Amino acid sequence: MEFKTLTQQRSALDTGQISAVELTQYYLDRIKQQDDTINSFITVTESHALAQAKAADAVIAANKQGPLTGIPLAQKDIFCTQGIKTTCGSKMLDNFLPPYDATVVKKLDAAGMVMLGKTNMDEFAMGSSNETSYYGAVKNPWDHSCVPGGSSGGAAACIAAGFTPVATGSDTGGSIRQPAALCGITGIKPTYGLVSRYGMIAFASSLDQAGPMAHTAQDCAHVLAAMCGYDNNDSTSLNRTCDDVTSSLDSDIKGLKVGLPKPFFDDALNPLIAACLDEVKATLEKLGATCVDVDLPNMHLSVPAYYIVAPAEASSNLSRYDGVRFGYRCENPKSLDDLYCRTRAEGFGAEVKRRIIVGTYALSAGFYEAYYRKARRIRTLISNDFTRVFEQVDVLLGPTTPTTAFKLGEKTQDPVSMYLNDIYTIAVNLAGLPALSAPAGFISGMPVGLQLIGPAFSEAKLLNVAHRYQQVTDHHLQSPNQ
Repeated sequence: MEFKTLTQQRSALDTGQISAVELTQYYLDRIKQQDDTINSFITVTESHALAQAKAADAVIAANKQGPLTGIPLAQKDIFCTQGIKTTCGSKMLDNFLPPYDATVVKKLDAAGMVMLGKTNMDEFAMGSSNETSYYGAVKNPWDHSCVPGGSSGGAAACIAAGFTPVATGSDTGGSIRQPAALCGITGIKPTYGLVSRYGMIAFASSLDQAGPMAHTAQDCAHVLAAMCGYDNNDSTSLNRTCDDVTSSLDSDIKGLKVGLPKPFFDDALNPLIAACLDEVKATLEKLGATCVDVDLPNMHLSVPAYYIVAPAEASSNLSRYDGVRFGYRCENPKSLDDLYCRTRAEGFGAEVKRRIIVGTYALSAGFYEAYYRKARRIRTLISNDFTRVFEQVDVLLGPTTPTTAFKLGEKTQDPVSMYLNDIYTIAVNLAGLPALSAPAGFISGMPVGLQLIGPAFSEAKLLNVAHRYQQVTDHHLQSPNQ
């Protein structure tokens, strides 16, 4: 049951093969027995989950269930949950009990889903390996000596390990797609503003976006349909009707134009991953698609631009953690300055401090024009490149990551090397576009991810292409226990 898709579990619940309480208890038992090794959860909400499951069973008994009623999920610990610890992977919020639910949490609760707990993550979503968490590194279920990716590493790992069929993640520079690729699952980062950010603890406000993670594109489509929609509480939420992302999953992709961006297939890409993508290309062509080479001339600027814009926004967002209103507070402060300085020094980890310092420097009076304003101009150039290329093709295909999962500790002493692991994902966030990662094969037993990128509001098309690909391949059906 642990590796059954959401669709298969829906059928089992509706036909009475299993109850929501039994399904929930099954996953809770697996988490108790095995997560000490993986470390994918920060908080397990057993009593809360069983109460939700009992309520779901009542809805199913009344034959009033929806597509997600009784389906277990894990929430990334970046989403506020009323009365349930929400840490963002940081010592700074180790004692934080939010007084309200994030909109994403409310929507999935309303859809009848059962929250098993809150997943581990890089501190304040800053990281690419899930090694910056105050609660320790998450292990990749395919190889416990390797990272699961980040920052949504706990979410990806708990799906790959069979602890939940579905999880939520957040993506600021690739943090849904990169761990999805390294753990062999599917994850989609929606168009910026499509899913509410209200109650999602902010890292970089113009880049952060929530999205679903699951075994298949079909499962992601059902969860995304429940997550999206306008939210008056979020000033960045788009006031538009959500597209139906589930009804077109089986649509024919004959005639689809697929672009292969030249910068995605550079020397940084592992040749074996390139070979996997050649097979993906061949499969899509058999399904009727046409693949052509395209260029994104400014993509090489995406990493330096991102690491000005994101830290600048982080330095502003994290200024609220001062030891006064909520969160961690240093002991026996001698003055207000001492309170601020020691609270932040003791409460934040090294990577968070590094980004705050970089961001504050970039926003300072003497360097704002030289760095931050220039990065914003580059961001516009990158966005314009995507606009031009989508006049030629329907979607873009490339790798999600330049390598498979690397070893724990391998890049922790080299921040630049760590940042470059997101080289193929960051441009999408700068442009606010939707993108999806799905399993594309294996190299020496470790998963490889393909990335599909589309124009704004093309989630239905991306999920359609991934679903049709998954109908004729079995990479997404493999598990670490096989």
